[in-house]
Amino acid sequence: MTIASGPPAPSAAAQSAFLEAIGRALPEVRLLTDPVDREGYRNDETAYLHAGLPLAVALPASTAEVAGLVRVAAEHRIPVVPRGAGTGLSGGAAGIEGGLTIALTRMDRILELDRENLCVVVQPGIINAELKRAMAAEGLFYAPDPASYEICSIGGNLGTNAGGLCCIKYGQTRESVLGLEVVLADGSVIRTGGRNVKDVAGYALTHLFVGSQGTLGIITEATLRLRPLPPPRSTMLAFFASLEAAGDAVARMTAAGLVPVTLELMDRATIAAVDDWHQLGLDRDAEAMLMIESDLPAAGAAAEIEAAGAACEAAGATSIVQAADATEADWLRQARRLALRALERQGTVRMEDVGVPRARVPQLLRAIEAIADRHGVRCATFGHAGDGNLHPNFIFERDDARAEELTEAARADLYRAALDLGGTITAEHGIGASRREFLPAQVGEGTVEVMRRIKSALDPLGILNPGRVL
Repeated sequence: MTIASGPPAPSAAAQSAFLEAIGRALPEVRLLTDPVDREGYRNDETAYLHAGLPLAVALPASTAEVAGLVRVAAEHRIPVVPRGAGTGLSGGAAGIEGGLTIALTRMDRILELDRENLCVVVQPGIINAELKRAMAAEGLFYAPDPASYEICSIGGNLGTNAGGLCCIKYGQTRESVLGLEVVLADGSVIRTGGRNVKDVAGYALTHLFVGSQGTLGIITEATLRLRPLPPPRSTMLAFFASLEAAGDAVARMTAAGLVPVTLELMDRATIAAVDDWHQLGLDRDAEAMLMIESDLPAAGAAAEIEAAGAACEAAGATSIVQAADATEADWLRQARRLALRALERQGTVRMEDVGVPRARVPQLLRAIEAIADRHGVRCATFGHAGDGNLHPNFIFERDDARAEELTEAARADLYRAALDLGGTITAEHGIGASRREFLPAQVGEGTVEVMRRIKSALDPLGILNPGRVL
């Protein structure tokens, strides 16, 4: 699949003039122009998308440098792609031919920890896991928890409104953002929000920028909500003879009002792939597994896990086991985080991201199975079943010439199935470039037009990540 990258690539003369202008205006900024260096910034994790080669890659060290780069880009009408760690799964940070990629990896500091107000001010390049560890050392907790937390950046999380394993209890990234510093398309800098827990002064601009994938502005600083560090989690695995039974267990927990910190699903193919790699002794005969965790204090955790176990038994669980200690729980959680990598050992994987209202998880699971069968595609499904977000993974032999064709056909059916169930074509990975053509089917042409007006108001030249989202 080729990414449509917005406007045509600037002429060679325009590109040369732009690079010279950066050199004059920002001589201290590290700028990569060698083709070998730029190649590493062509794709994000959606390597199957055919992206453009950036004209240059800038690695600024401050907000002022980002603002300067954007001002020069605006003067020369050069497209700008903001980029974090490059772990995105929608093509949102992929290169644009003749464009400038601004990689924010050098802006990776914790600027201030405000204990009294339970918040922290960070730059966008810091890795999610590094922030978590730093806060844990202070007895505090940053909740957003993408599966790729060891390698993804906070800026990328903000750009996509990333989800993860804890969303069922703590929400997506947006719920943990109090304020932002943003460089706009003309190089000006604004601040939104602050350190107030409640703030309704004007439009909710903070929430507008979170999830916009760099199409409205470039986030250079974020004030994030913290919580007291919860106790170690209690972890339980439940195995089922069918995907429908596992989905029924999720629906029963939802109906019972249970809100565990983690409620994750893996199907039989994923169980086998993870167990082949990590040798955890999982039940390979089961068609599905749920991982359920509680981070309540001891008595509360015991009660929550017991109630979840009762819901699983009522749904027909074939076996239920609890982690013996925190170390074993960590192993199991890490195995779930690496489910995609385990599947990638078997061939080329096309990971998808759909969501439905939680009570409709059983119907979505049935639809995924039917779609894979109809197209003759191997499919392994895992995901955040507790909030209705599943990741079907289409698996192909590495030299399968039909992989792209089959993926396009299967994903179109997958999106239609999710929408028919009142769901979404992307629950956490973002529209980016890979799902753009399907956005109107979910939100309607009228809503897309409103989005276009917002984009035009904030980026009248259309230089910020053109061809993404819209």
